[in-house]
Amino acid sequence: MAGAGLGEFELIRRYFARAGARPGAGTTILGIGDDAAVLRVPAGCDLVAAVDTIVEGRHFLGGSDPRSIGHRALAVNLSDLAAMGAIPAWATLALTLPAADPDWLEGFAAGFFDLARAHGVELVGGDTTAGPLTISVQILGVVPAGEALRRDGARPGDLIAVTGTLGDAGAGLEIARSPERPRDAHAQELLRRYEFPAPRVAFGRAARGIASAAMDVSDGLAGDLAKLAAASGVAAVVDVEGLPLSAALQAVASPDEALDHALGGGDDYELLLAVAPAAAPRLAAAAAGTATPFTVIGTCRAGDGVCWTRGGRPFVPRRGGFDHFGGASTQFTD
Repeated sequence: MAGAGLGEFELIRRYFARAGARPGAGTTILGIGDDAAVLRVPAGCDLVAAVDTIVEGRHFLGGSDPRSIGHRALAVNLSDLAAMGAIPAWATLALTLPAADPDWLEGFAAGFFDLARAHGVELVGGDTTAGPLTISVQILGVVPAGEALRRDGARPGDLIAVTGTLGDAGAGLEIARSPERPRDAHAQELLRRYEFPAPRVAFGRAARGIASAAMDVSDGLAGDLAKLAAASGVAAVVDVEGLPLSAALQAVASPDEALDHALGGGDDYELLLAVAPAAAPRLAAAAAGTATPFTVIGTCRAGDGVCWTRGGRPFVPRRGGFDHFGGASTQFTD
């Protein structure tokens, strides 16, 4: 990115000291412009906080659309709040830039604030500095006291379900890495799923008091289901033939490749849930009420670990979930 002579404070004033969405979930007493923000959480609510960092060359390719980068920087955090059943309210942004390029900043801010407005998130502070392109977003939300969804609530006999379709973002990343590959309608849909994920915030809120456990699928189903099972102290049993796969993924990938993406690909930002069989119809109704695709994929039982089957036979996924320090499945840097 070419420098444009913008100073730090002019950069903040021009691109980030703007009205996003005023949070309906709390009150901003003091926002951007002071040493720290002052926020008021509604009575009877717990504060929910999450932070994620995305780095060029690790989470997105060099030269990626800045609007997509801004969108994803916020979306990955919104997905964490969705998994907790929380209502998003505020965000802070730490932006490290190699140079202050106005065109890049305009696109990034547009992607960030478009999604912020859609989910009632107000940007209330942050920091800018020079260096390799890195974006950290902290998000704050609220949930009625004691009602946050957690990973550790699944019990033997619970059903396991996911929202949406799995593996699309992993396939979209492959397409993004292959500019010579034809970009038909299916490829474009998979690219969109990777570049502009849609966090399941409304469904997460609707699942409160119904689901027994929840988390988001950010690192691939194989890795994330193992985390939920371990947190809950249960075993999980899943037949991979029942995983929800999009028409776009099945059009561009073989059955085995599609399963690899669904199990080992990251960045889908769908929700993974456990629910008691008696409560499953209510959870399905909550999904329908928020226009959220919803599929039961397995069950919990006493024990530990995850048992994968395919057509009634044991199945071993060829890829595990994403791990920055342990052979990341969707890693695309050397």
